[in-house]
Amino acid sequence: MTHPNTTTTPASVEPFYTPEEAGAVLRIGRSRIYEELRRCRLRSVKVGRSRRIPAEWLNEYRTLLITEGSEE
Repeated sequence: MTHPNTTTTPASVEPFYTPEEAGAVLRIGRSRIYEELRRCRLRSVKVGRSRRIPAEWLNEYRTLLITEGSEE
């Protein structure tokens, strides 16, 4: 039985990535991810004691890398 105000399809939510997952997506190492977080070139949020990187911010960082690569 469902309630009238609930939906059966999940909301479209962009995922949060762990630094390790973000590194795998970008194909760069874990150390480089943490270095970029320290340098504030890649943004993250704290969830408890852990860092998470929203997909949107991962895409922003990817765009930054592409822009920097095209300037050389």
